[in-house]
Amino acid sequence: MPGTEVDVVVIGMGPGGEDLGARLARAGLSVVGVDARLVGGECPYYACVPTKMMIRAADSLGEAHRVDSLAGAATTTPDWSPVARRIRDEATDNWDDTVAVDRFVAAGGHFVRGRGQITAPHEVTVSTSEGPVVFRTRKGIVLNTGTDPAVPSTDGLAETPYWTNRDAVAIERLPSSLVVLGGGPVGCEFAQLFARFGVAVTVVQRSERLLPADEPEAGELLGDVFAQEGISVRTGLSAARVRYEAGAFSVKLDNGETITAERLLVAAGRHTDMAALGVGAVGLPEDARGVEVDERMRAADGLWAIGDITGRGAFTHMSMYQARIAAEDILGDGGEVADYRAVPRVTFTDPEVGSVGLTEQAARDAGLTVRVGSALIPDSARGFIHKVGNRGFVKVVEDAERGVLVGATSVGPNGGEVLGALVVAVHGAVPVSSLRSMIYAYPTFHRAIESALADLA
Repeated sequence: MPGTEVDVVVIGMGPGGEDLGARLARAGLSVVGVDARLVGGECPYYACVPTKMMIRAADSLGEAHRVDSLAGAATTTPDWSPVARRIRDEATDNWDDTVAVDRFVAAGGHFVRGRGQITAPHEVTVSTSEGPVVFRTRKGIVLNTGTDPAVPSTDGLAETPYWTNRDAVAIERLPSSLVVLGGGPVGCEFAQLFARFGVAVTVVQRSERLLPADEPEAGELLGDVFAQEGISVRTGLSAARVRYEAGAFSVKLDNGETITAERLLVAAGRHTDMAALGVGAVGLPEDARGVEVDERMRAADGLWAIGDITGRGAFTHMSMYQARIAAEDILGDGGEVADYRAVPRVTFTDPEVGSVGLTEQAARDAGLTVRVGSALIPDSARGFIHKVGNRGFVKVVEDAERGVLVGATSVGPNGGEVLGALVVAVHGAVPVSSLRSMIYAYPTFHRAIESALADLA
């Protein structure tokens, strides 16, 4: 098969791949985008956008329950149908990517629906419904394949109709009860939003706390909030066996306890099938968890990788950031190099958990001389005014020798928005002395940053 010669093939058209491909096409390169699934990737169809619509609806119910403490009395009758309708019509176009495909083509790209695999250096073979199509590249290949939900090899799980995030966002009817395997960001967000719609939820988390990648205080606080909202949490445990009979799941934990529920959601991380991508054809290990790249997203001669597969965080904002750097490098304009000192991440629970940079433990493990400061949101002026629903804190991690912040956490109402100021501080290596001399608006949630900085002393 002779193949078609083009400048660049992008395998995986998630947010970063679509953005990079469009940039290159507008610059005059011949670009082929390849994806077997929906153009736009996980974010607009199964993750960021629809889940935050779900959370927005659930948070409105949560806030309504606080009226009794603030403004009289209120009753609610949860109804999932407007949520499902909004996800179907507004977020996903009923899981149709025509708009995204047309947008890429309008930028000058060519899209091929199929599964792409590297079959030789500078060569991609796409398995399409009409047979294989081969492309040979003058400049190279870009991998933006994202990740798939990881499913543990728990006894019996594979034989059951379990959910992943992709199934959970598309439901039309709520279950009466739900077991969530995994207490990371995805598991915690789904657990709380379903519980606020009246679902009886149990979270099973293998580590000793929720949100294990964040500061311990964040997971502990969220565990307390979940308990207050009636969400059952089992930490330090894993599922040993799963069965599905007569329309119900039975989950036996490794401590012998058995939990039953109508539905089971697996939120146990993500993975990529490297062998299926054919990275061995360019000398990369097919048993690796991802692709190692340099500061310009180069993985090998004529190969770039961006997004989840690079292991720098499964975030849309990371994929878009890396896309810009890789596109500039491919075009020969590359002065920018990747800087991961201030990667922000937000878990959209109530309270929101925002983090940037290093945790306290990670900073100590890196050999830094560490000082930490913290301030509780309920003790702040805005927290006092906010009253019910004001749980949270701001924590800052300082490299004491340099006098700059290397990490921070913002938990509370609008915690992800408050994080913005802390991201600037960490990214810009703003001296703590300068941060202390700033004027912080009163009464705001972000004013707790000032109190946390004062606590460093």
